[in-house]
Amino acid sequence: MPTLMIQGTTSDAGKTTVVAALCRWLARQGVSVAPFKPQNMALNSAVTIDGGEIGRSTALQALACGLEPHSDMNPVLLKPQSDCGAQVILRGQVHGNMDALDYHAYKAEAMVAVMDAWRALSARYDVIIAEGAGSPAEINLRAN
Repeated sequence: MPTLMIQGTTSDAGKTTVVAALCRWLARQGVSVAPFKPQNMALNSAVTIDGGEIGRSTALQALACGLEPHSDMNPVLLKPQSDCGAQVILRGQVHGNMDALDYHAYKAEAMVAVMDAWRALSARYDVIIAEGAGSPAEINLRAN
């Protein structure tokens, strides 16, 4: 399955816009394309066709593809609740609240949801355009 990941040097570098533009262009070329943001931290969310919840930016990208937003497009949504805690939403459904340390320990399990969602999208679409989170240059995040 062809998957292209768009990354940037920082958060707020324009990754969302680039992914939406690529999705729109590919869809207009007749390519079956879907957006994918493995993990997103955002307070603003959108309801999906399957009754789940994803980040609004990913929902916008789905619309650029001509698709109804689906929870597989943003399998991990973190909705901040404090400086060190967030509500964790996995594949559209509330999983619970975690502080940063608990979530760090939970990342391996969250990765299973990410890979399951990617496989589900890969079975339905010809191309996946993935949006990275933050920056690949953040060496403090490299290990995980």
